[in-house]
Amino acid sequence: MRLVFAALAGAIFGAGLLVSGMTDTVKVQGWLDVFGDWDPTLAFVMGGAILPMALAWRVAARRERQGAGPVLGGAYPARSTLGITRDLAIGSVLFGMGWALAGLCPGPAMASLGYGGAGGLVFLLAMVAGMVVAPAVRARLRAGTAG
Repeated sequence: MRLVFAALAGAIFGAGLLVSGMTDTVKVQGWLDVFGDWDPTLAFVMGGAILPMALAWRVAARRERQGAGPVLGGAYPARSTLGITRDLAIGSVLFGMGWALAGLCPGPAMASLGYGGAGGLVFLLAMVAGMVVAPAVRARLRAGTAG
């Protein structure tokens, strides 16, 4: 049952990305072009995501206080206590740079695979390669600063 709801949520998310135009790299880059031809569409998409998520967090917190677990079973994930770390800051900067250059982030890249497009596929392959290489680079950087 959890897989059915996960697939349904993914399909709704992908459809929302397509309908809102967030798989259009020009539209996304227009959002980031604050001092040029700025396109505020993404602000409405973000607002449309933040508001329901804020409500979901409140409902989940209430269920957790009442001793009830997630509706589809399992356990609530532990809250992070790390705050803003060096890895988070570096990762955020790299994510933003990639988003600005390509006009895609992971969700829209996956959704763009549904209608073809070599650019989305190239981005997705590069993203996966980065995910595979990142732990080794991080370990190497940490070893260099420790010694």
